Amino acid sequence: MLLTRRDRGMVALAIVLDIAFHSGGEAVVNAAELAERTGMARRTLEPLLQALSRERLLDSTRGPHGGYRLGRPARLIKVSDAITVGLNSLEESVHDLSGRLHRMVIEPLWGEFDAALLALAESLTIEDLLKRAAKAGLRKPVTDPLNFVI
Repeated sequence: MLLTRRDRGMVALAIVLDIAFHSGGEAVVNAAELAERTGMARRTLEPLLQALSRERLLDSTRGPHGGYRLGRPARLIKVSDAITVGLNSLEESVHDLSGRLHRMVIEPLWGEFDAALLALAESLTIEDLLKRAAKAGLRKPVTDPLNFVI
């Protein structure tokens, strides 16, 4: 699956939010679980996971019980941080739109869209999105193993 720049920014944000939602304490999220929940192939997610780890938005643990957790507290990760990593993890796409209307109207309009989106993304943190998830009725899964005594 070929991802556009917009898609990569959205997927990077989805990865960070999923990991924030499903990890905690010593619990980590492995790439297979993440791929299953997002419906994406691991080979699509891996480059983004690596890029997010390089930028220290995620912390990775190797080994059979390895996985990913947030690299810093959710309140310190801006939504724009995750989107920027996603956008920068892909070569700039080349387009062949070169007409005067494109140059004089569409490109400046897209610049306005980008500025407005960036302003909103700069104002939100991953913690804000976790609060939205809770408000929407989503609950973190229980990470402690169940212990039955008979």
